[in-house]
Amino acid sequence: MWIAENWKDYEVIDTSDGEKLERWGEYNLVRPDPQVIWSTGHEDKRWKKKNGHYHRSAKGGGEWEFFNLPEEWEIKYPLVNGIVSKELTFHLKPFAFKHTGVFPEQAVNWEWTSGIIKRAIESGKRDLATRDFAEGKPFKVLNLFAYTGGATMAAAAAGAQVTHVDAAKGMLAWAKENAASSGLSEAPIRWLVDDCTKFVERELRRGNTYDGIIMDPPSYGRGPKGEIWKIEESIWPFVQLAAQLLSKDASFFLINSYTTGLQPAVLTYMIESAVRAERGGCVESSEIGLPVSLNGLVLPCGASGRWSSLG
Repeated sequence: MWIAENWKDYEVIDTSDGEKLERWGEYNLVRPDPQVIWSTGHEDKRWKKKNGHYHRSAKGGGEWEFFNLPEEWEIKYPLVNGIVSKELTFHLKPFAFKHTGVFPEQAVNWEWTSGIIKRAIESGKRDLATRDFAEGKPFKVLNLFAYTGGATMAAAAAGAQVTHVDAAKGMLAWAKENAASSGLSEAPIRWLVDDCTKFVERELRRGNTYDGIIMDPPSYGRGPKGEIWKIEESIWPFVQLAAQLLSKDASFFLINSYTTGLQPAVLTYMIESAVRAERGGCVESSEIGLPVSLNGLVLPCGASGRWSSLG
């Protein structure tokens, strides 16, 4: 399992009875987690001193209950992997269906992609990104279903020119806030509100390519014009489509999934078939997780599949 264990401002404190107790900066939240099928004694006092609790409804969805929690606050992530050193800032606010604006387990992928980008740039495969997209030959990254920009900021911090695509206008604005607070407002990031499938199709017609592709597709979603996305039906043709955007000297391709049916072996199979079969390199997939402070165990948080040209 790949574990996101470098957080300072975030931790999973304990897990029990379908819920997890988390610290987000100085605030403690209790949120549902379907993976937590065990029961513990709720020994940590912060179970009772929580600042927010998301209660899931038996009819679907749910609602927040707050206890002295601000409408918005921020946490920081130290992106330090021996190659890239940058502190990323995230604005947090509880919103629909238990989310806060960050998936902290994704930090393990931020470390991986930023390291590959930085090594590729320093090896001379790419010049440093420039503000003028027409100049030079920057390392180009495409981030699809890009949410609030964690992967975008990590790639930009490593020196990449990033195209950030998400169907939700609100998420895009949130990502821009995060980038500005992280000192990346002048970084070469192209921000686009678009349906990811239609964007990829247009890029193929334009003849554009990317040196690294990141995708974090939802289980279900709608595009800006009501386009329906169901991951079990849509992911394989989409992976085949997106793989065609990889440049001749591409360095990586990353898929993240929270959908139970897309196990690591499934991600490996898709990436092997769509990318490695033609390009060589190395494919690896694994569960990703977060350490639990109380007992030292690891909470599983989905899976990721990665292709790297470096082997």
